[in-house]
Amino acid sequence: MTDNNLLGVPETRLPAEPDVETALEGAETVDAISQVVREHPASALAWAVYAEHVLHPAHPLEGYAAARVAYHRGLDSLRKAGWRGQGPIPWSHEPNRGVLRALYVLRRAAAMIDETGEVDRLDEFLRGADDTAAARIELLGTKREPAPSTETFVIRGED
Repeated sequence: MTDNNLLGVPETRLPAEPDVETALEGAETVDAISQVVREHPASALAWAVYAEHVLHPAHPLEGYAAARVAYHRGLDSLRKAGWRGQGPIPWSHEPNRGVLRALYVLRRAAAMIDETGEVDRLDEFLRGADDTAAARIELLGTKREPAPSTETFVIRGED
């Protein structure tokens, strides 16, 4: 159990989705990701990745709708695994990451449309599931710039 599990509720550990994970590894465009969703419509992970790719501040409703589906697919998966509305959903168990990403992307989308009550509720849900999940998800989206070159060059010209 996680350190903050004071109620003694057992952790929820979802089953792996190797077919979804393999399909998503090769899907880099929104069209390719949407094909994965069509092939695996019950997967919270597939929907969460799709929502992450379509969510944009200029048109947040499409991302919000996809994130809402991801959230509900995640709840379906959790309940099927025995979750009863509370208890840890540890990030350390990789198959749980799709559900946690669904919660996170829905929270982002809700913030974009100023649905503050939803943002607060999802913050609480994420903290109760795994208080490190949000920070870990934020690291997933971090694009690291290459280190600056240590080479120097000289431009020679005529005086």
